[in-house]
Amino acid sequence: MEDILAQLGGGGIATILFAAFILISLYKGIRIVSQSEKHVVERFGRLRTVLGPGINFIVPFLDRVAHEISILERQLPNASQDAITADNVLVQVETSVFYRITEPEKTVYRIRDVDAAIATTVAGIVRAEIGKMELDEVQSNRATLMTTIKGAVEEQVDNWGIEVTRAELLDVNLDQATRDAMLQQLNAERERRAAVTRAEGAKRAVELNADAELYAAEQAAKARRVGADAEAYATSVVAQAIKENGIEAAQYQVALKQVESLNALGASPSSSTVVLPASALEAFGDAFKMLRGRS
Repeated sequence: MEDILAQLGGGGIATILFAAFILISLYKGIRIVSQSEKHVVERFGRLRTVLGPGINFIVPFLDRVAHEISILERQLPNASQDAITADNVLVQVETSVFYRITEPEKTVYRIRDVDAAIATTVAGIVRAEIGKMELDEVQSNRATLMTTIKGAVEEQVDNWGIEVTRAELLDVNLDQATRDAMLQQLNAERERRAAVTRAEGAKRAVELNADAELYAAEQAAKARRVGADAEAYATSVVAQAIKENGIEAAQYQVALKQVESLNALGASPSSSTVVLPASALEAFGDAFKMLRGRS
């Protein structure tokens, strides 16, 4: 080694040291940042800058990368906390929150444990929001509740350089006594709906029967009206004939009716012998006379 140094001399050693210094400076001054990260650079303990993805240059020996922060979306462990609704029901709520760091210079200097801080904030907001709602509203308006919780959490953590991307209400658990009471209420509601359905069915049946009777009465009235119209028409025809032909037309109609009645009596299968009164024979005669006279 001494022989090598002797051969290089003082100028050679200086050149080697200078080259080494240049290489070390380049190594410390060039920083390549991944797409999923941001680097916080300090100079003498103070924030200097934040390096984004790609090739970056810093002042070697003066600047240093103090924090390498991932900007990927993160998920907090599922958290469970107790809450009391507006109607004094104790529920156990399980939540899950997703977030990502957008401004690492705020996160590293303003909060020590990000996950714990967000979890505590979410727990307090969940209790406060559920305390404003009754149990039925909590069960039926989960989407609205989580939107409200997400907005409230975003306002709280904005000063930490964090963006809450999603908040989920995974489950709402009740104690056994509350579950039994809700089951009884559900069964009572089902029975009430069944009773209402049966009553509506009976009411509908009565309405249909009434409609059927009304329809039958209307049809009978129409039939009677048609019969009355026909009878009135026949009467008007007879009256017109009497008016035009005198009393003989009326006598002809009466005689014709008597003949039709006697024919019907003779055609009856239960009659073997027909006794005709003298007036009946006269009716036949009168009918034939009138018939000849009309022809």
